[in-house]
Amino acid sequence: MMDDFGLYPREEAFDPLGVMLFKALQVIAFLFFLALLAVSPDAKDGKIDSKAEFIITMDWPDNHPDDLDLFVQDPAGNIAWYRHREAGFLTLDRDDRGGANNFIIVNGKKIASPIREEIVTVRGIVAGEYTVNVSHFQATTGQPVAVSVKVQKLNPTAQVIFDNKLTLDHTGQEKTALRFWLDAEGKVLDVQQRHKSLMETFRNVRANGADLDPKTGVRMPRRE
Repeated sequence: MMDDFGLYPREEAFDPLGVMLFKALQVIAFLFFLALLAVSPDAKDGKIDSKAEFIITMDWPDNHPDDLDLFVQDPAGNIAWYRHREAGFLTLDRDDRGGANNFIIVNGKKIASPIREEIVTVRGIVAGEYTVNVSHFQATTGQPVAVSVKVQKLNPTAQVIFDNKLTLDHTGQEKTALRFWLDAEGKVLDVQQRHKSLMETFRNVRANGADLDPKTGVRMPRRE
């Protein structure tokens, strides 16, 4: 009689095999969803992650107001710098202007960043000579600035091939931190600190009279 009033819920017979199959399908669907999340961004954007072979960093004291710049030239004559951030396999990943405009945005507010660092990555191997120079773009304190330059070879394992300091003390000063040579496999053959001016390279490019040099990004007057 109690069942006639609906006091007992009506349930179908329990099927353990059906429940197991349903749970298995849920797991498979979840794994398929995760696979789509992992694969679809690359498929949609068509992007390929390019690994770096070398990373070159330059830093100077935190909160320092002076503006220093990193210039790197590869064996083909390409130069990565603040006006030409991608040149051949060279990429200027971070351009730091010192106290001029070194800020980050946090929750819509502009906050001064204390870090003073520029970074160039080498994303492919070209055999020959690489030149790493530092330029004192704007000296505001009138005092010498200690600059650290480090070059790390990343593959097959991380290895520091250069780590040293140099001092700059006036606007327009240029110094060679190092010059290093690679073979076709990326093996470091030699490291020197003999000076080589890249500013002189820019002046020579301008004198050639082209519109825009593709290796340096230097804009030059057109020949008449």
